[in-house]
Amino acid sequence: MPNRFGKLFQITTWGESHGPAVGVVIDGCPPRLPITAAEIQVELDRRRPGQSDLVTPRAEADQVEILAGVFEGRTTGAPISLLVRNTDARPGAYDEMRDKFRPSHADYTYSAKYGIRDHRGGGRSSARETVGRVAAGAIAKKILSVGASAVRGTPVEIRAWLTSVHDIALPAGAVESFPSLAEVEATPVRCPHLATAEKMIERIKAARAAGDSVGGVIECRVRGVPPGLGEPVFDRLEADLAKAMLSLPATKGFEIGSGFAGTLLRGSEHNDAFVPRAGGVGTATNRSGGVQGGISNGEEIVFRVAFKPTATIMQPQQTVDIHSAATVLTGRGRHDACVVPRAVPIVEAMTALVLVDHWLRNAAQNQVFKF
Repeated sequence: MPNRFGKLFQITTWGESHGPAVGVVIDGCPPRLPITAAEIQVELDRRRPGQSDLVTPRAEADQVEILAGVFEGRTTGAPISLLVRNTDARPGAYDEMRDKFRPSHADYTYSAKYGIRDHRGGGRSSARETVGRVAAGAIAKKILSVGASAVRGTPVEIRAWLTSVHDIALPAGAVESFPSLAEVEATPVRCPHLATAEKMIERIKAARAAGDSVGGVIECRVRGVPPGLGEPVFDRLEADLAKAMLSLPATKGFEIGSGFAGTLLRGSEHNDAFVPRAGGVGTATNRSGGVQGGISNGEEIVFRVAFKPTATIMQPQQTVDIHSAATVLTGRGRHDACVVPRAVPIVEAMTALVLVDHWLRNAAQNQVFKF
């Protein structure tokens, strides 16, 4: 079903932007995992609106409620139901959108597909839907931290940050090492290079002042992933990561490792030579981005996701109405001039969901029955 993601660690999100609530049901979570609402809330606070003057001022606390699946601070193995109530919805700002299609938004395509749509903030097409993904991702992150530490002695760490906003990009080599969470969270744009972050902030503010919007790119790195996760054909690890990222609102591109730039190299330049490492196998370089043949190789997983400029802008735009008549529409309501800073925890959440699902699948196939 289209609102469900994952095979063994499976989530189903529900709710609309301006409905009573949004949430998620998680099925397949291992039992006895220690988890609290406060741990989930940390991730939701990173995603929520109103956290700085760069993002939408919609005043949502995004307070999570655990309805099922957790007893005395531990998961039970039963489905986990998480709910976040919408407390600051203002559907009246979208009255004009009942009859007019917003350019580059999902209004027309939803209407063409279903013959009915919730025009209030875009309904399911709104990024408000990602509340459920981030809540589920917080649990997946906890599994990767606690579970991986118990199995391998080291946790899996996921870190994402902005590498560009509009035409402002991180200088080459500006972030060589794995940045800390504190370094990423030091500015509202979540760019660990302070000089570049300041320029990004000014560009977003300028776009907002002009009633316009800008896009950008997020890089994500994951360390501590063991070799062997993923499949060699349809469910390749990078394919599932790509699907996870491109399922996010406003995404327009995905690349892993060297990405498109790798096409400019020869094989002799691009290949990652294998080297001995701590009693195992490593690679001298990481142009593969931690995945080879669809399966993780134990190196850092490195990928990037491109986000388009926010579709709703506060300028008059040519469009048509539900009767196919030409008209003009000026955006209303509260919107991000750049969605990318708030997308950082969403990218991390989807990464965690993919990795937990593949780890469970790998265990089911290769570690239960020994022949």
